[in-house]
Amino acid sequence: MTKLRLAPWGVLLLASVLAGCATTEVKRMDVAEVKDLSGNWNDTDSRLTAEEMISDCLSRPWLKKASADKPNGPTVIVGTVRNQSHEHINVDTFVENLQRALINSGQVQFVANKNERGDVRDERLDQDTNASEETRKAHGQEAGADFMLGGAINTIEDKEGGKTVMLYQVNLKLMNMQSNHIAWNGEKKIKKFVKRSAAGW
Repeated sequence: MTKLRLAPWGVLLLASVLAGCATTEVKRMDVAEVKDLSGNWNDTDSRLTAEEMISDCLSRPWLKKASADKPNGPTVIVGTVRNQSHEHINVDTFVENLQRALINSGQVQFVANKNERGDVRDERLDQDTNASEETRKAHGQEAGADFMLGGAINTIEDKEGGKTVMLYQVNLKLMNMQSNHIAWNGEKKIKKFVKRSAAGW
């Protein structure tokens, strides 16, 4: 059996590579603390964008009109938010932030999305067989949404050498489910300047 032997310089090189990959520090952070490392879309961008856009949405005239005959407010659902940017963005987290901002506002009612509804419907089917008559939930009693919120996240990248200006543009529309009228059209832009050292390129 042949043994692998490394020259002294090879041992040093291997040791330096392994040392470069080692974790040197772990520090817990407050989840509300803002810290940009890469300059990419992050949790702070997601949360603040959702809160700001929902606040704007709920301050517009459509809500007063839609609430005229609905004391608890109109029923809203979040549909598809597409990632059309240059980078990977966890859209599910952004959708959750939108839902949370809508629900916590107390100004609208909110219904489950397609995946969540599927779980509830499966549970009702199970109740048909296993739950008592008094506690069994009937089919066909779901609340239908009056409005659907959806949109897209886009980016425009301006890059030269180690410098990058990244513009994130989030566009959301609130659609009337019955008429297809656009009740609200919102836009939020985030612009970041990122400078990287030559070694990082």
